[in-house]
Amino acid sequence: MENKNKFWKGALVGALLTTLAGLVIVGMSLGIFLIGRAAMDGGGQTAESGRAQNQEGSLDLKRISEKIQTIQGVIDKYFLFDEDKTKVEDWIYKGMLYGLEDPYTVYYNAEEYNKLMEDTSGEYCGIGVMVSQSAETGVITVTKVFEGTPGAEAGMLPGDIIYKVGDEEVTGMDLELVVKDHIKGEEGTTVIVTVLRQETGEYVDMKMQRRQITVPTVEHKMLENKVGYISVSQFDTVTAGQFKEAIADLEKQGMEKMIVDLRNNPGGVVDAVVSMVDYILPDDLIIEGDPDLVRTKKDKTLLLYMADKNGEGEQYYSSDGHKVDVPMAVLVNGQSASASEVFSGALKAYDKAELVGTKTFGKGIVQTLFPLDQGTAIKMTVAHYYTPSGLDLHGKGLEPDVEVELNEELKTKIKIEPEEDNQLQEAIKALNES
Repeated sequence: MENKNKFWKGALVGALLTTLAGLVIVGMSLGIFLIGRAAMDGGGQTAESGRAQNQEGSLDLKRISEKIQTIQGVIDKYFLFDEDKTKVEDWIYKGMLYGLEDPYTVYYNAEEYNKLMEDTSGEYCGIGVMVSQSAETGVITVTKVFEGTPGAEAGMLPGDIIYKVGDEEVTGMDLELVVKDHIKGEEGTTVIVTVLRQETGEYVDMKMQRRQITVPTVEHKMLENKVGYISVSQFDTVTAGQFKEAIADLEKQGMEKMIVDLRNNPGGVVDAVVSMVDYILPDDLIIEGDPDLVRTKKDKTLLLYMADKNGEGEQYYSSDGHKVDVPMAVLVNGQSASASEVFSGALKAYDKAELVGTKTFGKGIVQTLFPLDQGTAIKMTVAHYYTPSGLDLHGKGLEPDVEVELNEELKTKIKIEPEEDNQLQEAIKALNES
């Protein structure tokens, strides 16, 4: 009990420092957020131009600058210890963005931004687990452990809470940087991860040796009665190609029904998910009776559209001439986020698939990286995205057509066999009844 109290006290303190919500595969392509566009806005304005353009509700930059100078004068005269001026400056910027009260908008100093932009390309030296982070508490929880990886060999289980990496408590830290800066590392090096096992309330230290991890983003097999099953762990640059190959193989085997498993899928690259939905849907679908849809191509299937603060944004349409014409179901849960919700929302909007499982995560906003001076950057929320039916799911998620919780005893298992997977069995049942 004392250990539990200690952890949750730390968790709440971490939440006060920063609250990040998102999902990430440890060390793999960082598909936390749906990238709608890559804006490289090198512009900015000086304090003088800021004052000249000051509008109602804008910050009074002159007053703020003067106050910062006053505080710095007090620090210089009275502060007992040495001041790390670089760190103080970083936290001025971090605090400014934290004040926007958006957990996805953050400032990266040069070291953090450099780590964030390291190429991963689907391979990495890490431990082979997937994690999520709560926006309210900053707590990082393991959602999936891949077989044959250091994490699995060390005994890590879904549901474990990552408390420390090495000697550093990570609750409330930026999830992307926890992965890049603490868990990933050079091949063959050792990392110690301390987890809180929720079932027992005990802390467990797990010593693992980092190694190259290659996890396929798409896996498939044929189930009984010609039901094709495709599991997608994330939407990476290679995922669309793997997905189409999986469908082609299942069609050769005589697939009559299809299930796409997006449980615990954190999202990823927008081009990948658009290509996958385009491959499934015909090119000429419309949604009847909705005059408010932002549609510029009347003869094309709308897959996704975005809108910034001015109501403007990109639109994505079906165009490849291909379709998959079999009854479909999509498995989802509370960790199915972002691009997973784009995929599910598009099929649901056109009544092309039954959603089975539990309500999805509810991330319907787009972030863009803006590089700044001296190797720094900010990641900022710039737009909403909408399903073809005009649904803004942010903060709400998608409700399943067939709601079913995964059996409790399965939630901590690394591998679940199809015959014991009650959510999968419900999806099969829904297809048989369709």
